[in-house]
Amino acid sequence: MSCVIGLDIGTTSTIGIILDVSSSRILASATRPVTLSSPKQGWAEEDPTEWWANVCAIVPELLKQSGLKNTDITAIGTTGMLPATVPLDSDGAVLRPSIQQSDGRTGAQVKEIAAEVPEDQFVQRAGNGINQQLVASRIRWIEQHEPEVFARIATVFGSYDYINWRLTGVRKVEQNWALEAGFVDLATNELADDLIALAHLGRDMIPDKASSAEIIGHVSAEAAVQSGLAEGTPVVGGAADHIASAYAAGVLASGDVLLKFGGAADIMIATDKARPDPRMFLDYHIIPGLFMPNGCMSTGGSGLNWFIAQFAKAEAAEAEKRGISPHQYLDELAAEIAPGADGVTFIPYLLGEKTPIHDPDARGSILGLSLNHDIRHLWRALLEGYAYAFRHHIDVFNDMGFATTRFLASDGGSKSGLWMQICADVLQSPVQLLTGHPGSCLGAAWLAGMGTGATEDWSGVANCVRYGTKVRPDPAQQARYDPGYAVFRKSYEMQKDQRK
Repeated sequence: MSCVIGLDIGTTSTIGIILDVSSSRILASATRPVTLSSPKQGWAEEDPTEWWANVCAIVPELLKQSGLKNTDITAIGTTGMLPATVPLDSDGAVLRPSIQQSDGRTGAQVKEIAAEVPEDQFVQRAGNGINQQLVASRIRWIEQHEPEVFARIATVFGSYDYINWRLTGVRKVEQNWALEAGFVDLATNELADDLIALAHLGRDMIPDKASSAEIIGHVSAEAAVQSGLAEGTPVVGGAADHIASAYAAGVLASGDVLLKFGGAADIMIATDKARPDPRMFLDYHIIPGLFMPNGCMSTGGSGLNWFIAQFAKAEAAEAEKRGISPHQYLDELAAEIAPGADGVTFIPYLLGEKTPIHDPDARGSILGLSLNHDIRHLWRALLEGYAYAFRHHIDVFNDMGFATTRFLASDGGSKSGLWMQICADVLQSPVQLLTGHPGSCLGAAWLAGMGTGATEDWSGVANCVRYGTKVRPDPAQQARYDPGYAVFRKSYEMQKDQRK
């Protein structure tokens, strides 16, 4: 056996698995919750020391489940949300809670940066647009609102970079954190002093960049005592969670697309060319030589949960009586309504929207209501709204010159047969469902195997995940969904014009 650990420093939980790379079998899994706080409107923060405490609790549980000794673990890979921003002082103490990827406080700082650097030049150089994902905007916010914290910053990490440092004592940042942070010159693939300077930081405050499968260090004596790992165990650079998840799902060749139905909805495509575009995010693919342009919507499953909590309490109670989830019960009801939701269109910009419009002031809306409509129409319209948003991303990918050849779907929302059929019909393409995909930690674990030579097969990770149903589109529904998509696109433009 060649056993590795994959750790996912997620937004709502910390997850760990032990993977036997030689047999592509997951031997153990464990999870611990994470506290996401929002002390002010639009803020999203977490305590990085909680992530480390979770890791130290998860590792012994994984070893106990699997019956392995800590010396049986040959390497560790990490993944996490991106781009979290973790500032440390010169002693390595966390100076303030991490500013998370979903945080929306830095609109003013984004405008400042845009006034200093022409966006078209920045996009072509740094690969990503000037938006609230930039770490420079978060650091400037700290400088302006928490100057005592800013004055003490010695190092800035991402989420999984912080865990790697706690494991090894080595300060490195993984390549995709550095790229989405806005610190990498795409032409050289190196950190650029002047891009880092946009954050009003010195070059020494951003650690050197590591590739995903690179061994960055080994578990220190201190970390071994705290976590239960064996001292000297290799640790690789890791990867951003959405990239690791897409990689593990089998997004391996140009044109492969993953539709990720989590709390937020993500979409990733594999390409062999970097074509920077401000509408989308750009990341490196885990496989050398490939890239992964991607989009992230502010909501997804979180929007469905909000709808249930606010408008479907009676249906949730009925679902509990029947022993099914509220989502399943509402799907049953909505299946009674024909595609197009009888003219109801739901625009799911419930927390503003990230890609492809990058508008924190965008708002959700429901169009086309009349007295003959009920909760069945609203639920179906909400599912269709997210499918329209995916189609918008596909249109942008195609406009960027990326052909979409194969669609895969993962995470909790992909268990909804109704939602998957809606997506297949809206996209007019088959959607391949996955089973046995544990998430981003699988990609991180496989990277650990690659980094230590336990495997040399980049595509072998696909053997850990099984294909489920392939949902095929009904060509007859295109005539119903095309008009709804047109309304979806026009409604935002009208909303934006009204705010001028």
